[in-house]
Amino acid sequence: MYPNVKEGAIFISDAHENDKRDNFYHFLCMVESKEINPTQLFLMGDMFDLLIGEIKYLKDKHKKYIDLIEKIAQNIEVFYFEGNHDFSLKHIFHNVKVINIDMQPVVFQISNQKIVLSHGDKYGGKIHTFYTKIIRNSTLLKTLNKVDELGNFFISKKIEKDLLKKKICTKISNFREIISKKIEKYIDISADMIAEGHYHQNRRFGYKKYKYINFSSFACNQSYFIVQLNPDIKFIEKKLRGYDV
Repeated sequence: MYPNVKEGAIFISDAHENDKRDNFYHFLCMVESKEINPTQLFLMGDMFDLLIGEIKYLKDKHKKYIDLIEKIAQNIEVFYFEGNHDFSLKHIFHNVKVINIDMQPVVFQISNQKIVLSHGDKYGGKIHTFYTKIIRNSTLLKTLNKVDELGNFFISKKIEKDLLKKKICTKISNFREIISKKIEKYIDISADMIAEGHYHQNRRFGYKKYKYINFSSFACNQSYFIVQLNPDIKFIEKKLRGYDV
């Protein structure tokens, strides 16, 4: 049995919340107040520019987000797919169903079809795979946290400062070619659809037996997606109130 994606579920990806962006917090407040009222909430990774569960500075800085997500998860099912900017989250979330990178991709049932879900930060080559394992190593993270605390959180603050300069809303010209090669790694998975974030492209196309969906970056255009199952499976793009589609 696969877990189900329900009618009215909301998918949101790549909010990259930081000192210059807080629209994801506004979105969460609207969910908590039921102005936005999903049946499930899928957080598809990189919701923060930087959130690591074993780094005290980052946990404290994002406490209001953590508390709000936990509160929402008491009332509806919340799935959090860890990304390359937010991981080791099982240390801080208890009500949320955290999907770490080793568990991704995950097959869900959606109506009469199966959909493969992941953040998208996987199958990036041997060097990238090695890096993701090292950076998520618990012993390393605990050591970095101690050094960070002793140095007035200079490591976390330096990374945050560098990430503020990063341009994330860029079009990838050969995106379909890149993803077509990546989808070959999914061929043995019995599913009909693949959906992920990470690339910030807001693109959909077919490749072999799959329908591929790349969610847009919420940081770039404040878009989230509501699942419609009848008469057909659709991911309806919506924008945070106050923004035009």
